[in-house]
Amino acid sequence: MRAGENTYDDTFNEAYDETYGTSCDGEIAVTADGLPAWLDPVVRAADTVEPEQLSRFLPPESGRGRQSAVLILFGEGDRGPEVLLMERAGSLRSHPGQPSFPGGALDPEDGDPATTGPLRAALREAEEETGLDPAGVQVFGVLPKLYIPVSSFVVTPVLGWWRTPSPVGAVDPAETARVFTVPVADLTDPANRATTVHPSGYRGPAFIVEGALVWGFTAGVIDRILHFAGWERPWDRAKQVPLDWRS
Repeated sequence: MRAGENTYDDTFNEAYDETYGTSCDGEIAVTADGLPAWLDPVVRAADTVEPEQLSRFLPPESGRGRQSAVLILFGEGDRGPEVLLMERAGSLRSHPGQPSFPGGALDPEDGDPATTGPLRAALREAEEETGLDPAGVQVFGVLPKLYIPVSSFVVTPVLGWWRTPSPVGAVDPAETARVFTVPVADLTDPANRATTVHPSGYRGPAFIVEGALVWGFTAGVIDRILHFAGWERPWDRAKQVPLDWRS
């Protein structure tokens, strides 16, 4: 699915019509109509980017991997364009305290992973984790599926515009420490950028914003969006932030 297309699939049932802002005939709208002009570069990038341009980790040809989705939600705050993120609880065994996009694994009721499932899952998980009202979200694009080898997740990034903002916060403190937004201006600020170095040998882009270190899959996707949208500014890739084995 590319950003310029009008619908994602015609197999949604009526139970999702009101909750997720679907059209009257049961389809979920995936449209760039009515977006603010500053999102135009993201729309163009989503419409043309190839999987290999986003990550070297792509879904296995065997089809194995757990299907999941994340919601990359753009809004407009007091400091201009912003992105919604959440921070995992520090007590979790896996990636404690790590910021991420809202999202998670597809449930059977989400539907076909190849068509409707990722959209439903991204909106559902965002609501469950942050309290977001999905009726205020306009889905305007879907990026190619990516892969997280350490967890065997096949991830579909779903792009959304926060057309009607709603209150958000950590729904379950045992899983989520906080929910916050990051101005795009902070993400593009070279002073907030670095390269993370993990003891496993992993190296990747990172953002030091809102008192958090954003790295891994989330930082990688943000980095590529900034690059292909033409928002990236030159930054010091030699600036390193070490990670420990628990990260």
